[in-house]
Amino acid sequence: MNQNNAMFSPGFLVVVVVLIIVAALPLLIDSSYFLAYSINVLQYAALATAWTLFSGPTRYISLATTAFFGIGAYTVAVLSETLPWFGVLGVAMVIGILLALVVGLSTLRLSGIHFVIFTFGLAELVRQIVTWYEVNITKSIGRYIFLDITQEDIYWQLLALLTLVLFAGWWIRRSRLGLALRVIGEDEHVARHLGMNTTVAKVSLFVISATFMTLVGAIMAPRWTYIDPAIVFNPTVSFQVLIMSLLGGVGHILGPLAGVIPLTALFEVLSANFPNHFALFLGVVFLIIVYLVPNGIVGVLQSRFGRRGRERDAGKEQT
Repeated sequence: MNQNNAMFSPGFLVVVVVLIIVAALPLLIDSSYFLAYSINVLQYAALATAWTLFSGPTRYISLATTAFFGIGAYTVAVLSETLPWFGVLGVAMVIGILLALVVGLSTLRLSGIHFVIFTFGLAELVRQIVTWYEVNITKSIGRYIFLDITQEDIYWQLLALLTLVLFAGWWIRRSRLGLALRVIGEDEHVARHLGMNTTVAKVSLFVISATFMTLVGAIMAPRWTYIDPAIVFNPTVSFQVLIMSLLGGVGHILGPLAGVIPLTALFEVLSANFPNHFALFLGVVFLIIVYLVPNGIVGVLQSRFGRRGRERDAGKEQT
């Protein structure tokens, strides 16, 4: 199926209709709690889908999500009173791209546990640098954000960004870049022997993924009146995005959404009732998912329906 035909496939049209319905929900449901919860869902949906763009096909587990998210939020805190809103988003995007290029070019030769540790350390390094700058240069550890942006504006901007991430993922999986990344995920040495430029492929997608994460942080920043490095560079964000993506399944562009919806509700309940033990519960949820649904919800569904299809085909051949 070529790309023009794929755009009019039933699955693609269903996704478009669902996105239109989701866009209309703030106009139909007059509830501040529903709006706040939906913003959380959209935030993690965009982050988890952006994370899956890179880590899904390559199988490189990145814990740098909070680094890019925090950079986006802090850019808004610094520039919101000097630039128009979309100018601030543009600057945040450029900073995210530059940092992702530096990180990608210097670290994507690593793999496995070394890459995981480096990305976790990167997030902590960025947090420490921002904290040092605030303490020693500005003499203030936090910043206030006063922008005339409503909760509804944040909702629709996150939804628009999620739509862009989904479209980017849909396009990449049908491109030569997507094919190269899938081969890299199976065996990077084979990809090199086939003449694929694995460095360009990995860095390109890492930059795209990180740019979306940076924009999520920037769009979310006006939701908080006050931010500091401990809030926006919170490492639990990286772990939550990882767990949501694994539960939904990283083998399909819509997989993370299947993990985001139930886990956003679960994490809200746990953080509200057990704030001092939230990290413990997060670890337990991670272990349960790894042991019980290693391929995610979408992987289980694909396996089940694929087996039924093979059994049906086998029955037809026997008759």
